[in-house]
Amino acid sequence: MLSVEVRFLDESVANFQIQYKATGNVLFDQACKMLNLLEVDYFGLEYADSNNTKYWLDQDKPMCRQLGLSLVNPVMYFRVKFYTPDPAHLEEEYTRYLFSLQIKQDLAQGALQCNDNTAALIASYIVQADCGDYSLDDYPDHTYLSSFKFVPHQDDELERKIMENHKKHAGQSPSEADMNLLETARRCELYGIKMTPAKDHDGVPLNLAVAHMGILVFQHSTKITTFSWAKIRKLSFKRRRFIIKLHPEGSGFYKDAVEFFFEGRNSCKNFWKKGIENHGFFRCSEVRKLPRQRARIFSRGSSFRYSGRTQKQITEFVRENFVKRQPFQSRSTSLRIPSTSRRSVGNSVLGQPLLPVTSSQSCGSVALNDSGPIFTASEPRPISASQPSSPRTIQEPERMAINGTVYSEEKERPARQRDFSSGLESPYFYHSSTKGNVSPTSCRDGSTVRSEASFSLCVPSSTDDLTQSPITPMKGVKNGSDLLASPETNSEKRKQKTTPDIAYFIAKELLMTERKYKKELELINIWFREEVSKEENMPTEVLALLFSILDPLYEFHCGFLRDLEQRLSTWEGKGGNTNHTPLFGIGDIFFQNIHITELYDRYLEKLPLVLERISSAYKYNQHFEQIYRDFELQKACYLPLSYFLLAPAYRLTLYCAILQRLVDHYEEHHPDQRHCKIILIKLQQVTASYKETVKAMENYVKLMDLHHEMVGIDDLQQPSREFIREGCLQKLSRKGYQQRMFFLFSDMLLYASRSSNPRLQFKVHRQLPLESVMVEETEPKMGMDFCFTVYGGNQALMVAASCEEERQKWLTDLIKAIDCARDQRVGNFLYSSLHSCSSSDELLDKIDGQRSLFTPPAQPEGGSTNTSEKQAQHRATTTVHVCWHRSMSVGIEDFRQSMVNQLSGYLLRKFKNSSGWQKLWVVLANFCLFFYKSYQDDFPLASLPLMGYQVTTPNEQDNINKDCVFKLQFKNHVYFFRAESQYTFSRWVEVTENATLHHISV
Repeated sequence: MLSVEVRFLDESVANFQIQYKATGNVLFDQACKMLNLLEVDYFGLEYADSNNTKYWLDQDKPMCRQLGLSLVNPVMYFRVKFYTPDPAHLEEEYTRYLFSLQIKQDLAQGALQCNDNTAALIASYIVQADCGDYSLDDYPDHTYLSSFKFVPHQDDELERKIMENHKKHAGQSPSEADMNLLETARRCELYGIKMTPAKDHDGVPLNLAVAHMGILVFQHSTKITTFSWAKIRKLSFKRRRFIIKLHPEGSGFYKDAVEFFFEGRNSCKNFWKKGIENHGFFRCSEVRKLPRQRARIFSRGSSFRYSGRTQKQITEFVRENFVKRQPFQSRSTSLRIPSTSRRSVGNSVLGQPLLPVTSSQSCGSVALNDSGPIFTASEPRPISASQPSSPRTIQEPERMAINGTVYSEEKERPARQRDFSSGLESPYFYHSSTKGNVSPTSCRDGSTVRSEASFSLCVPSSTDDLTQSPITPMKGVKNGSDLLASPETNSEKRKQKTTPDIAYFIAKELLMTERKYKKELELINIWFREEVSKEENMPTEVLALLFSILDPLYEFHCGFLRDLEQRLSTWEGKGGNTNHTPLFGIGDIFFQNIHITELYDRYLEKLPLVLERISSAYKYNQHFEQIYRDFELQKACYLPLSYFLLAPAYRLTLYCAILQRLVDHYEEHHPDQRHCKIILIKLQQVTASYKETVKAMENYVKLMDLHHEMVGIDDLQQPSREFIREGCLQKLSRKGYQQRMFFLFSDMLLYASRSSNPRLQFKVHRQLPLESVMVEETEPKMGMDFCFTVYGGNQALMVAASCEEERQKWLTDLIKAIDCARDQRVGNFLYSSLHSCSSSDELLDKIDGQRSLFTPPAQPEGGSTNTSEKQAQHRATTTVHVCWHRSMSVGIEDFRQSMVNQLSGYLLRKFKNSSGWQKLWVVLANFCLFFYKSYQDDFPLASLPLMGYQVTTPNEQDNINKDCVFKLQFKNHVYFFRAESQYTFSRWVEVTENATLHHISV
């Protein structure tokens, strides 16, 4: 048996007896089980060899084969392994508490290097979390901090700064202080950085580190290079040589492989393993497990693979599959400060740890494909739902036989608790028997305990004993009745005290659209990257270029979104800064991130080339065409992929609109108006400079999408061709009026009918050059009132629109386009090939008999060719299909307006005959509403195309006795939507009215 000592973040120690050949996950599971920790994948067990080189416990290896592990009384440290860049991803408050202990330790040991102001701020949050509010009676000067070590170079001046910051945190609960601590720490450049000495090929001493964004290179403590995961193609090592292989384009480096040299093979392999694990955890959306195979004779390198869930998997797992459990009991820290105040979060969701339903574990790979390597699923490791309710459960040691017969003996018991459900103490209390002279340790609840003591757990026999227990502390509560008030009463009081300003709702609109925009960037930068990286024969050069310009945008907007969320949280009064005036406004956030324009300049500079090459690859690479189409059919890709590529081109325009509304709303001397005006002028100058470029790209994207929707025509994307209008008209033929789709371009008019193929593409019948076209209004004929005739060559087409408004739109655009075509008069008009333009009916019959373009190239063995699957291979929410069903038309100006008029946020929806309201996350994009359960969902539950709908307010017959409600109606389809404020209501009415293409006043 092997006796392993595990030291936890709160400086407690536990001994485990484990067999030599037991795998590392046996020990790690028991350590996590003792903590009753849920989000275990963020943590690991760390140990050091005889040279003080630190290693992470390999959970798939036996204990006797762990690299550098001493088998004589080994000591391991329970540590944070993956430092999340966004603390909001930590679902449990207990996990955030452990992270705060790790940050405190890093700061004290000098691992987290920062300036004195930042160090003082972080230390003040530590003091606030453990001691509560600052009290002048208890802390007359800074000397109450002198016996604590926050940083290695601590002095009187730093302690005074900590005390001043501590005064500002009045009212913050321990959980809020922990969250603010993590938010402050994650902004430090060396947050989560563990440096490893190495040398470059010239022998220059350097420091390497692995982080969530990639491999970092430092010279002393100054970062000189970052190899992001997007740039890295593969990580490998050979003896003491560490090799980073880069993508050939978009890497910004002059060669495709970079080498570094470590002191020995073990340290080189150790760093390589850290890189593999961090890539798998942060970069991959999911991992699947390949079994580890050992070569019998010849070794082909390390079989190490990442073992664990990715950050995305564990976040989704916790959010979707867990129920609330009772508050946890936190452990003591080394602060020895007598506290006179203790605050509770009440019934906060953050204070409610979660209980698992299922658990899964999977494994990562060595090859750094951007979306993650190829894996196979592993068996889940179930976590019993009957485990104790608190993450840290105190119980007598017991024998456990799991794989290696593990015996657990705990040396130190937790001595501090946080109760987040009420102002009362937890029903569990302790009796201690000391082991000699021990210094007292203060706790967040004000009680004093002694470290290095043994504790026995006393559990009351009934709930009556709890209410009568003399140990229940109520001394620190001035108004105990307030703590027992219902949450509804407290929320009503808060609503009565505060009336949000319109500026708040404008800022919240920005936050909601930013969340939607981040999802759009993820769709391409993560989801699409994952799809194409799995395949061969892909246009790697253009894809590498695309991801190289998307990566900086995505990383920027992740941070920008966090800043907005934190500001809105402070604005809503959730930041805990109740005694000091918080920052209201968002102008300063924009001002601090003015470099955003440089990122968009580069994106818009490269985007035309990216679109051109992707379109070319779609035409000439059948495998890429199939992958592209299959991806567009996924639920997450709710619009054509080209829409998401074009979306960043309009982002700054949307910012201009929001900032303009803020400037118009603010009074002249409002503190936030100056920043808003400066940024607004800057963004307006930038957007004006590339306005024509965006128009050209918009036209190119529209032609590209139409080419995908049509069959029987080639070379639709001509350099000088511009899209003008598309829509459904009734064409008169010998059989009467028949439904046809008409497409008007700057040089031709063509019409088509919808085919019956699986993708429901449109078969082109004929095209007419505009130089020889004439158009005139016509009297009603055969029961159709809104008719007009198009004369082209030797043919006359009589068509009818659905209403007078549609007819005028077509006539206006046709006359204008005909005049422009005649003025330019190229004279050598080239037909887009219809595979012979002799007879449309003959042509279409011929096409139906041939192998269709939409047929997959070659189905693998076992691949599904089910006809029912193919029948769903189209997207009903695209404008061409909505126009076909609603008998409407859409012009290029409507498309441009739709790209700007985007909105997202929570709405309450009610059907015509239903009684209740349903809260949904609603996204308006491309003339359509998409409904989600929450903004965190990856794909919509349902969609509602808005073209043809009417936007009104409810009448008396609707019996809607609520404010801020608007009504959507198309024929007998009626929906009611309720907004949270009058401003939000007016914005939703404005954008939905534009999307319906029916301009009726509400």
